[in-house]
Amino acid sequence: MIKFDENVYIFDHPLIKHKISILRDKNTGTNEFRSIVEELAMLMGYEALSDLPIRMDEVETPIAKCKTPVLDGRKLAVVPILRAGLGMVPGILALVPTAKVGHIGMYRDEDTLQPHEYFCKLPRPIEQRVILVLDPMLATGGSGSDAITLVKKHGGVKIKFVSIIACPEGLKKIHSDHPDVQIYCGTLDEKLNENGYIVPGLGDAGDRIFGTK
Repeated sequence: MIKFDENVYIFDHPLIKHKISILRDKNTGTNEFRSIVEELAMLMGYEALSDLPIRMDEVETPIAKCKTPVLDGRKLAVVPILRAGLGMVPGILALVPTAKVGHIGMYRDEDTLQPHEYFCKLPRPIEQRVILVLDPMLATGGSGSDAITLVKKHGGVKIKFVSIIACPEGLKKIHSDHPDVQIYCGTLDEKLNENGYIVPGLGDAGDRIFGTK
């Protein structure tokens, strides 16, 4: 994993690179695409959660009692941006099954490319949790930045943003608006095109996860 900037991390793991290449292929079917999104979320989440707080508890093994580390405090909050972010949730829950799941609904105006909120439901007490905001594609950065703003308005403090593919424009937007938020990206692509899609990207992640057009 490469530290791209303060609080910005780009993954350099060969397994992540390989799986992203499969996602890019237009011939990758819905079932395989969905499974790989989950796998990537788990691989990336493993690193993004490396600083979760722990405490020492006593357990009894078949041999003896011992002090051993367990997660401390309130559990993780996973907050996907609807709808594409939903595809990443199972991968994070495979790591932390006790995590609470919230949802933020955003849609993009196809003319202005600006995000609009239509739903927000977060676990409580959100201010005591480590929060992962999930969106496979960090394109313009508008939806991601607005989602983080919503989480903060509800009291969220320790926030991390996880995306599979990012572009420089979106990365700059979120990092500029929220320099306190840790950003984890599977890879950094070239640019946005005139329609607001990442180039080379992988198309519409939501459509490819859910098999819609």
